[in-house]
Amino acid sequence: MKRRLKELESRQLELQRRAAVERSEFARHFGPLEKPLSWADKGMNAIHFIKDTPILWTSAFAVLSHYKPKLASKALAVGWGAMKLLKSAKSLL
Repeated sequence: MKRRLKELESRQLELQRRAAVERSEFARHFGPLEKPLSWADKGMNAIHFIKDTPILWTSAFAVLSHYKPKLASKALAVGWGAMKLLKSAKSLL
């Protein structure tokens, strides 16, 4: 029983060493991508925030349509076209 336990402990240590080496290699190769990926993550967080708070963008559009109705109608047309384009792209996938 002790021999089996020693074998398992040595195997565990070897796997931990190998994992440490693989982590360092991974960090070395993907280190330059860390900043662009963090920006992409922030962008995705902003998109999720906007999707999760419709009262915010609805209020912003209401203020825009009150003060700049021509710009609001253009923004509505562009947004509507983008939504149609995204829905058609999703259906293709």
